[in-house]
Amino acid sequence: MTTVVLVDDQQLIRDGFKLMLNLEPDLEVVGEAGDGKAALALTAQLHPDVVLMDIRMPVMDGLEAVRRLAAAHTAAAILVLTTFDLDEYVFQALRDGARGFLLKDAPREQLVHAVRAVAAGESLLAPAITRRLIERYVRRPAPGSAPGLPAVLTGREQTVLRLLAGGLSNAEIAADLVVGEATVKTHVARLLAKLGVRDRVQAVIAAYESGFVEPGQEPLRPTGSGSSAGASRP
Repeated sequence: MTTVVLVDDQQLIRDGFKLMLNLEPDLEVVGEAGDGKAALALTAQLHPDVVLMDIRMPVMDGLEAVRRLAAAHTAAAILVLTTFDLDEYVFQALRDGARGFLLKDAPREQLVHAVRAVAAGESLLAPAITRRLIERYVRRPAPGSAPGLPAVLTGREQTVLRLLAGGLSNAEIAADLVVGEATVKTHVARLLAKLGVRDRVQAVIAAYESGFVEPGQEPLRPTGSGSSAGASRP
């Protein structure tokens, strides 16, 4: 059973999410909080698998709560709630330790998928929304200060990172590269270790911040995937 704590200052939103999640036999909402401070205490008490965290709340906002939960090395996966216009703080929350984010008006199937995905250790990278968010709020380094990502990654790992930045899932990357998903997972694990980042979200952020991937740039996809034939096949 995957346990969930809901954190939002609007009771109506908490009620709606609770109803949708509790309809699933493998999901259970075990607690609710109306601000970040209460969320910290509740998470420490209940040790949930997932925390659904709003950002704009009284007493303590979700951004500070995410930072403190990450500093406390909580085992809970944090899924940030945001509005459709892409809250400007979500990018910082991802950098501070959130596993992904979810729109508040997400349909039930997306909510359920998101909770299950982060509980299973995955990062929630919704392609179109995530790319818009990161491209809008990424802080570019000063000239000459970007880490040399290509120097530490193999050619294949660079290709995988570009595809990750394009929002592709492991299955989609496997199809593009004509390899098995297990092989893709191996490449992802290795590039995460080399970059010194925790998950796919932070790898994508590193790719944008370093200049390895440019805002607005389409991912470089290998020959045979239906895109340009100039991509390298290491």
